[in-house]
Amino acid sequence: MVLKLPPFLVFLIFAGFMYLLSFFLPVGYFDFFGRLLMVKIFIALGILISLIALLQFYLKKTSIDPSKPSKTAVLVTNGIYNYTRNPMYLSMLLLLLAWGMCLGNAFNLLFAAGFVAYMNRFQIIPEETALRIKFGQIYDQYLVKVRRWF
Repeated sequence: MVLKLPPFLVFLIFAGFMYLLSFFLPVGYFDFFGRLLMVKIFIALGILISLIALLQFYLKKTSIDPSKPSKTAVLVTNGIYNYTRNPMYLSMLLLLLAWGMCLGNAFNLLFAAGFVAYMNRFQIIPEETALRIKFGQIYDQYLVKVRRWF
């Protein structure tokens, strides 16, 4: 698998575009009761999900390097991986949504959707292909059982 950009860099690029959009396109401004509370909840969920996923990889002693899925020693399918196949990317999405709400521009949802589309096409599908080759039918069963995002 040839990874074009590391996922965290993709996250930072989309966050940067969201900032630029809110700065140069102020017409999409929105506010609602509880917006800042929702920002805090999304940040907390994003961090918690990411830490749980990283801890599970650490406990299974397997690689977290998304550029080399072939180095994965064990297929992690329990814990948070019972609910989402990509909790680390889900946590990035939650942080982008929190960032978008913090900036208060409704058009930032387009960048969050763009992040999902980019990650599906250029990160997740190639990872799934590599993991299918490595783990075979066990991984195919996991794909049927657990959704990609949530």
